[in-house]
Amino acid sequence: MVFEKMCQLLCAQFGVEPEQITMETALQEDLKADSLDLMEVTCRIEETFDVGEIREEDMAGLRTVGDLVRFVGEE
Repeated sequence: MVFEKMCQLLCAQFGVEPEQITMETALQEDLKADSLDLMEVTCRIEETFDVGEIREEDMAGLRTVGDLVRFVGEE
């Protein structure tokens, strides 16, 4: 459930097909996310998953789609 929602969010943000997103997909290396992209993704995650505000230091440690899914699942 969390992965599917995260996949939809990332596909919309980066214009990729769902098949390109796996738990191992790296945000910066594979999706070419820059700092602005990461800020926008953070805002979308906060809204979509109602996790409250994600601190910068938390987001800095989240490098893959799996990291994001685990983070949201723990909140």
